[in-house]
Amino acid sequence: MITPAQIRAARALLGFSVDQLSAKSGVSAFMILQVEDEKSATLDQATLLTLRNALERAGIAFLADGDCPPGGMGVRLVARHDTGEGLRPENLNATNDG
Repeated sequence: MITPAQIRAARALLGFSVDQLSAKSGVSAFMILQVEDEKSATLDQATLLTLRNALERAGIAFLADGDCPPGGMGVRLVARHDTGEGLRPENLNATNDG
C-alpha cells in the first residue's frame, strides 16, 4: 500500500492543497491530515485506496521499493491522458478567454 509520506509528496507534486485533494477524492480534509500524519496509529486501507485512486487520476504514479533502483518507495508524475490540444493562437478571443 502507500505511505503517508507518499501522499504528502504526491500532493506537493500536483500542487494540491488538502482541501483540493478532499474535493477530488471525497475524503474529508480532516481525515487526509490524519492519514498524512506519520504518527497515526492505524491507517484505514479503504481511505488509502480512495486517496491513491484520486491521486493516480490526477497524474501520479506510486513507486514501490525496488521499482526504480537504487531508490526506495516514492511518487512521480506521469503523462496525463486528459490534456487537450487547447486553442490555437489565431482562435483566441474575448469569448474563450479563461
